[in-house]
Amino acid sequence: MLKKLMLAALCLALSLGQAVAMDLKPYTGAAPALQLRDLAGKTHDLKDYRGQVVMVQFWATYCAPCIKEMPSMVRLEARLAGKPFAILAVDMGETDAEVKDFLGKVKTDFTVLMDNDGKALSAWKVFVAPSTFLIDARGNIRYTLQGGAEWDAPEYERAIREMLAK
Repeated sequence: MLKKLMLAALCLALSLGQAVAMDLKPYTGAAPALQLRDLAGKTHDLKDYRGQVVMVQFWATYCAPCIKEMPSMVRLEARLAGKPFAILAVDMGETDAEVKDFLGKVKTDFTVLMDNDGKALSAWKVFVAPSTFLIDARGNIRYTLQGGAEWDAPEYERAIREMLAK
């Protein structure tokens, strides 16, 4: 419960201070392991996404910036349909029931993974929601972004398309 309160406070601080789009931060390094189940119980392993550009985003249903950016993620995914691109939205420590209830109201097409015990959160050193990592086709983190974004904005889409071209 304390972890949820702390993350909610960070989300609120980000939403209050976010007047302009945040910049992608270049990053070099291999992505940590990520092996989590979706709401249907199917296990997803980041290694199985090699050859694709993957957006790994840590989010929560109580995080205002997370909720605000979801429609832009849906639009980005639609714009990149047919390209080797995937979104893995990792819920941070909530119950399946909480997330299913939320997704009943907010429609998404991308994969939602459950980090019920917070181990992925810890392994990826996530301290802010949302936290997003763009992973290249070889499994390396190329960019990070802490806080919400309009993911279908030209600068973000351009960065992802450049990663797809390599």
